Amino acid sequence: MLGTLTIHLHLPACHSLKEKRGRIKPLIARLRREFNVSIAEMDLQDKWQEAVIICAMVGNDAAQLQRSLQNVAKWVEANWPDGQIADQKLELI
Repeated sequence: MLGTLTIHLHLPACHSLKEKRGRIKPLIARLRREFNVSIAEMDLQDKWQEAVIICAMVGNDAAQLQRSLQNVAKWVEANWPDGQIADQKLELI
């Protein structure tokens, strides 16, 4: 079973793509390290104040995958001061 979490981020303080990268890269590295997820920025790479990142996990228990990915979203909301979650979508395949 595969679980994906798509997070649309809004970064109101960014005024360049370089500044956006400087805020997104540490977030991606921290989520990869803390939650052992595969993660990448997948959309809106040319927008200064928006980003879409997707986290993926593979496992054999749908409930566990869902809980783990929900914990990722909660962590971003609670611990990432550089922006806000504009939207999120969790899918189990």
